[in-house]
Amino acid sequence: MNRAAILAVGSELLTPSRVDTNSLFITEQLNLLGVEVAFKTIVGDDRDELATVLRHALGRVDVVICCGGLGPTDDDVTREVVAGVMRRALLEDESITARIRKRFESRGMQMPEINRRQAMVPVGALVLDNTNGTAPGLWIEDGARAVALLPGPPRELKPMMERLVQGPLKARTGHQVLGRRVIRITGRSESHTEEAVRSLYAEWTAMATPISATILASLGQIELHLSARAGSHETVAAVLGEATRDVSGVLGLDVYSTDGRPLEAVLGDLLVARALRVAVAESCTGGLVTSRLTDVPGSSQYVDRAVVAYANDAKVSLLGVPQALIDQHGAVSEPVAVAMATGIRTRAKVDIGVGVTGIAGPGGGSPEKPVGTVAIAAATAAATRSRLFRFVGEREMVKFQASQAALDMVRRMLLQ
Repeated sequence: MNRAAILAVGSELLTPSRVDTNSLFITEQLNLLGVEVAFKTIVGDDRDELATVLRHALGRVDVVICCGGLGPTDDDVTREVVAGVMRRALLEDESITARIRKRFESRGMQMPEINRRQAMVPVGALVLDNTNGTAPGLWIEDGARAVALLPGPPRELKPMMERLVQGPLKARTGHQVLGRRVIRITGRSESHTEEAVRSLYAEWTAMATPISATILASLGQIELHLSARAGSHETVAAVLGEATRDVSGVLGLDVYSTDGRPLEAVLGDLLVARALRVAVAESCTGGLVTSRLTDVPGSSQYVDRAVVAYANDAKVSLLGVPQALIDQHGAVSEPVAVAMATGIRTRAKVDIGVGVTGIAGPGGGSPEKPVGTVAIAAATAAATRSRLFRFVGEREMVKFQASQAALDMVRRMLLQ
């Protein structure tokens, strides 16, 4: 079994008030066995819809994990639908009924008759005991395929899924290992990243242990997800390590993380390794650059102070930015960003100063400097860098992209 599908059952999951989190845990558990999740589907408590989705899934994957819809009420249809699709008769398991009745009696209650539905088991199914609830799980094999039925509540589902991974699933997976590597990139667009690494795809797919790749884009960051399946952790680690080196060779400094660390952690490690301290002067980001830096444990080793100088008067009085510079170039300009970076560095007596000033929106823009215009600078005793950016998106998006660019500017400055 190499490919799986997850079906999350419940009409409540199709509303804004509920989010399917079970599939994340199930995916993690399946990946431990080298099983890749081909797709996930949310389907309401509708017999026909569920039957259609289940037939589709059984035609495409080796194992289907259904979660939810095993309760005692009329809208809990998973058990009956799966039995119908797999052409299995449902028979009452008296031991399950007795266990449910005992559970009610232990709390001083009589078991409602509708709970007998939870004791109905498809012929040939393996019953998975539920120590945290009334609905047992089920494992149904049909030749090369299998279907697992798990209850929806996470505290009931998780121990059952773990038992499946150690039992029936493990016996059917061939002891494969599925590994993943996330490469984080900044400073280039999704299309530019794809264009640069496209030549590597053919090499990866032709390898004895093939590698698949997916690019995920967000503002300020690109992620390249690599995955490989092999018979051992060592083999997977080796091929993914080689592929990671290939990507770094093509993209150079645009790759900032190959081990899952966020940009602020990567920069923090560089500052610690070089025994450097930094101070930040922020305007449009409102302290976000500093917040990200100090999100990293131990950041007191390299973060000295920060000033949020939003008003022009604050830039002058707190950072020493010349008023004439603001009058000549405007507050949102490279010269002012440089003056902010230099001012905070000299006042804090640190190694690196960072200055950020811009227009986050939604108002305040002009034809010459539209919303999203941000000037960023980094200054040391020996060198100064600055750049004028044009970011897109709403206010929060502009602020995040600006913070990302500021952190990345310092990172590149240190590495170069």
